[in-house]
Amino acid sequence: MDATDPIRRAIVCTGNSHKVEELALLLDDFVLEPLAAGTKLPPEIGATFLDNARIKAYAGQELHPGSWVIADDSGLSVDALDGAPGVHSARFAGDDATDATNTDLLLQRLDGYAETQLRTARFICVLVAIAPDGTEYLGEGTVEGHIALERSGDAGFGYDPVFIPTGETQSFAELGAEVKARMSHRARAARALSERILQPA
Repeated sequence: MDATDPIRRAIVCTGNSHKVEELALLLDDFVLEPLAAGTKLPPEIGATFLDNARIKAYAGQELHPGSWVIADDSGLSVDALDGAPGVHSARFAGDDATDATNTDLLLQRLDGYAETQLRTARFICVLVAIAPDGTEYLGEGTVEGHIALERSGDAGFGYDPVFIPTGETQSFAELGAEVKARMSHRARAARALSERILQPA
């Protein structure tokens, strides 16, 4: 594939509209389309982010044969919690969890860890793309940081209001979409994915 290839259309296998919007800014090799409203994906029962991204990607391939499909699995790994919430990031506070309840539980679990070095964490993202011919491409990205003592900022979603990337003094929710598009775990995974699609091994 080279720069003369037409823009590819891809189905993003998620029910999270925020992820579709964010990926649309990052994957300019594609025109992204969300799954149809109400589409049910299989349960995310994998032990790793890669497992879960593949579960969603291959389910999307079955629903949209002959199309590019892209799936993401991502989450937050906190050292003081032995890597939790990890693959359960979206359901940390239960199956009906919201961003607010997940973040409340995270801050509660870290109560007593007042120093920055005790609140170290990282966001991790794995992207899986499946081409119309069935070829699988992977992109992974990580961003290190720590969990703030309280929320700040109103941009972003998920744990963004409490995650402060290393080298910054503001949360992802304060830094905003432009900065996040350069340095986030999803941005890094998207760059890696694009490179592998454009220059396959």
